[in-house]
This record gives sequence, C-alpha cells and structure tokens, in this order.
Amino acid sequence: MTSAPVEVIAFALVPAILWGFTPILDKRGMAAGGTSLQASLVLVCVDSTLYWILIATLRGGSAFSGLTTEALAAFVFAGAIGSSIGRIVIFVGVDRVGASLNSAILSSRPLFATLIALVWLGEPLGPVTAVGVVVLVAGLATLAVSKGGDLGGWEPRDLVWPILAAAFFALANVARRYGLTGASVSALEAVAINETTGLAVLVGYLAVTRGRDALRVPRESYTYFAGSGLLTTVAMVALMTALGLEDGRIALVDPLVATAPLFTVVFAAVLLRDVERVTRGVVAGAALIVVGAALITL
Repeated sequence: MTSAPVEVIAFALVPAILWGFTPILDKRGMAAGGTSLQASLVLVCVDSTLYWILIATLRGGSAFSGLTTEALAAFVFAGAIGSSIGRIVIFVGVDRVGASLNSAILSSRPLFATLIALVWLGEPLGPVTAVGVVVLVAGLATLAVSKGGDLGGWEPRDLVWPILAAAFFALANVARRYGLTGASVSALEAVAINETTGLAVLVGYLAVTRGRDALRVPRESYTYFAGSGLLTTVAMVALMTALGLEDGRIALVDPLVATAPLFTVVFAAVLLRDVERVTRGVVAGAALIVVGAALITL
C-alpha cells in the first residue's frame, strides 16, 4: 500500500517545527547563564541516551549486524566533527548573534556539502544547484545587514560562528552518507554512533581541560538544554519516519525540513522579544536561505 504524500509532508514538518523551536530553548538556556560546552554535553547526553533506548527496543540483538569497519570510522568521524565541535560552535553562535540568525545561517549546510562534494567527490555543479548557491549567498548577505538578532548587538565577524557550524555539519553529513552507502545499518544506528562519539569527545575535552567550571551554572539552564535534546530526538525520529515512507523522497522531505529557520523567526518574534530583534531583513534573509537550500538539494 502506497503511503499518501500527506503523511510524508506531516512527518517532514515535525522536525522543521521542532528544529525551529529548539534554538529558542538554546537561546533561553544561554541567557540563563549556560555555557556552550555545558549545553553541548547536556543535549548530546539526552539524545544519545534516547537513541540507544530506541535501538534496544526496536532492533534488539540484530542492531549493528551490518556495520563495517569503514562505516564505523565514517560515523565516528561525523560524530567528532558534528556532534561535538559543531554543537559547541552552534551554541556560541546562538549566544553571539541570536537564535533567528543562527538558525537561518545553519541552513546553509547544503552550500558547504555541495562544495565538499565538488572538491572531494568530483560531483558536477548543475545549473539549478548554481542558482541555489547564488540565492543562498544572497540570503547570507541579507542577514549580515539585517540589524536583527541579539539585542545586545553583534559584529559581522560574529557570523563566523554559525557559518563554521554549518560547515562542520555539512562535512559530518557527507561522512555519514558515505558510511550509510557502505553498510547495511539504519539511520538510527548511524546517529546513535555519531552522538555517542560526540559525547565521548566532549567528556574527554572536559576531563583534559578540567573545565568543570563550565558545568557550574544556574540549574535553569540545564532544563532548557535538556528540553532541546528531547525535541531534537523526536525531530530525528520523525525525519527518519518520513524518509522511510514509500513516498518519502529526499527531494520532498529535505526542502520541507529546511524550512526550520522560518519557524525559528516566528517563534523568536513571539517568545524572545526581550533578548532578540526580528527585522524584515532577518525574515528576508532566512527565506532566501531556505529557497537556496531547497534548490541545491533538488
């Protein structure tokens, strides 16, 4: 029986909405005195725990039976780059420029993934992709002059943080795709390895640097980041469900999920008025990035 497209759309919109809302929790957590290292640790600890519970429930003893050494290395690399370094940089970006700008710039991941694929895999740059790159870059430029974001103000150089995060996650996604094409494992298993690796790297960094002061922060911030981790897990499961449906084409699902920054803009305008400014430039820039990302994906 063929799944109705409305089911795919519904499941794809769940991560778009949830990933549109998590930056709001992240911004509140940072404003409550949280740190980027603490935020990353809490989020990865929550979602990796939930992923392992899901794997034990759904896969049992058959989990990771199709995992190869090469695929494992790819997932571990993706976790070290994306789930640890990338996450820390994300929270720095949220703190510096605000949730709306940070979320919009993070959606430029397809731009970096295209460039990585062009250089690393020799994939050609088609005309639609080229148009998408131009539109996406125009969106980034619009955000840079939008005068929106954190009410405390920010410098153009602060945009480096979300741009770096987008690049790290793009590299992690390319590695994850490489691992998935070389092994018979589910996306859930791949993500569990990614997040567990990220957790190990973050804990190791904390131990080596004796950065336990990063954890001595107001208790309220832990609540926000734990909530962000929970919503991230639900979003990922919904995304995998959408892709697993019979009509769950990437060309349909990815552009829908990429609308997350538009939801962030709406949520920030309503829920972050005391710490963030959402201008017309922010809305326009976010919209251009979403359109550009969709064109690159297609």
